[in-house]
Amino acid sequence: MIRPKISARQIGMQDQPLAIVDGFHPDPDALRTHAATHAFEQGRNHYPGLRAPLPAGYLAAIRPALTAVLSGVFYHNAGFATIDASYAMVTIPADRLTLAQRLPHVDAVDPGRIALVHYLSPERRDGTAFYRHRATGTETVDAVHAPDYYARLYAELARDGLPEPSYIAGSTPLFEQIAQVEARYNRAVIYRSASLHSGVIVPDTVLSEDPLQGRLTITAFLLLD
Repeated sequence: MIRPKISARQIGMQDQPLAIVDGFHPDPDALRTHAATHAFEQGRNHYPGLRAPLPAGYLAAIRPALTAVLSGVFYHNAGFATIDASYAMVTIPADRLTLAQRLPHVDAVDPGRIALVHYLSPERRDGTAFYRHRATGTETVDAVHAPDYYARLYAELARDGLPEPSYIAGSTPLFEQIAQVEARYNRAVIYRSASLHSGVIVPDTVLSEDPLQGRLTITAFLLLD
């Protein structure tokens, strides 16, 4: 079995840690087969697509690589809890996106929360991008600064108008893209949930509801002990 390859990066002015793991799961083909035989449902919390449960052994299979990342990249040597983990496929066309789905977002404001995206589409080269809010310099949103950040952002939107219905692509008048991780088959990107980020959904992306044709990923959210 090929051992996962872990690469570490620091992104933005805050030098936030980010890990890229190639060869993340020992059998990604089995995950695709499993996903193709299970029913997906509409995602919650502004997710622009569908979700489905994972096979029972997924978390155990990735735990060695994940533990190495948390120790070597995030300098966390204690335990962690899994808050949520599921298959995830972006399926909503750009012209149907809500405002929240057109902007970079955070998954949580707790610095002890970690997010993971595991790419499972062999032909995809899109990925995940990270952003800085130009007006405030915000790259991560914590509980203390969240009210000011959102107040400034919504004031800008009220003054300048809403972005066109589309997935964010690169820098915009409101946000500067500070990093991007390219999707590769069986690659995972792991980062703090408080980092402003968005999936990279290029205009010609096939937003199929078929796991074997669409943008199949796994997302997981962790809480560090």
